[in-house]
Amino acid sequence: MSQLAFVIEDDEDLAHIFAEALRGVGFAVEILPDGQVAQERLKKVPVPYLILLDMHIPHISGADLLTNIIKKDEQLAKAVVIITTADARMGDAYSELADFVMVKPISFIQLRDLTSRLKPKD
Repeated sequence: MSQLAFVIEDDEDLAHIFAEALRGVGFAVEILPDGQVAQERLKKVPVPYLILLDMHIPHISGADLLTNIIKKDEQLAKAVVIITTADARMGDAYSELADFVMVKPISFIQLRDLTSRLKPKD
């Protein structure tokens, strides 16, 4: 059974590139296009193994999702969180709450290689 990954990203093209990179290393992927959708989905089971989180998304920011939803929920706090942002300062500001920070632009190969190392061995 594939581990679940959430791609929380409002740029549709990037979301699909990220999703394909994750699928390429064996993750089952759900794309969540904004903070409101992500918040609703994060409150339901199953809990994702990995969360790829854009910090600048509509409705509820990635920063709010990270601090007020993900890290405050006992189950979600166990997920591997990769922040994706074009704002290096924001990435630095939240780096202690995430497992990794990737500054955009992020290539398909970079994401695929990182997530292949993070995927648990079946």
